[in-house]
Amino acid sequence: MSHTYRRRIIREKVLQLLYAFEMNAANIEPLIKETLADVEDPADKEFANNLINQIILNKKKLDELIKARVDNWDLSRIALIDRILLRIGICEILFFPDIPPKVSINEAIEIAKDYSTSSSGKFINGILDAILADLKKDNKLNKKGRGLLEESLPKSSSKK
Repeated sequence: MSHTYRRRIIREKVLQLLYAFEMNAANIEPLIKETLADVEDPADKEFANNLINQIILNKKKLDELIKARVDNWDLSRIALIDRILLRIGICEILFFPDIPPKVSINEAIEIAKDYSTSSSGKFINGILDAILADLKKDNKLNKKGRGLLEESLPKSSSKK
């Protein structure tokens, strides 16, 4: 199974886990253990745990970034699945320097197509693109390697 496909499955599991946690506010450790029980690869399990922990630890900051982009909307008016997908996308953009922002945004959009409404993908794309633009403008984007490769290479104007 490809690395990309495994990461998608992990993101979906994180979405499901965080949804259950939001709905039930139970002890998260048993939820993590149960949700990740069939994840065998240690790197995948580590990615999932890091993503879950970063989202929970930074939920207030993530929600503030979302609120800043949804003028005159109460956060509770955004569907819970969409809120969680936005948190996942923003969290990856902010705290996972090895994941290109476009990958994080695309993954959130693709997962929304399977788990949310028909208009959720466009909504999530708009919010995440705006937040990414703000982070770039404020020089708060911490990406390394291929994460910002497209911006550091000059575009060739020659035609073949």
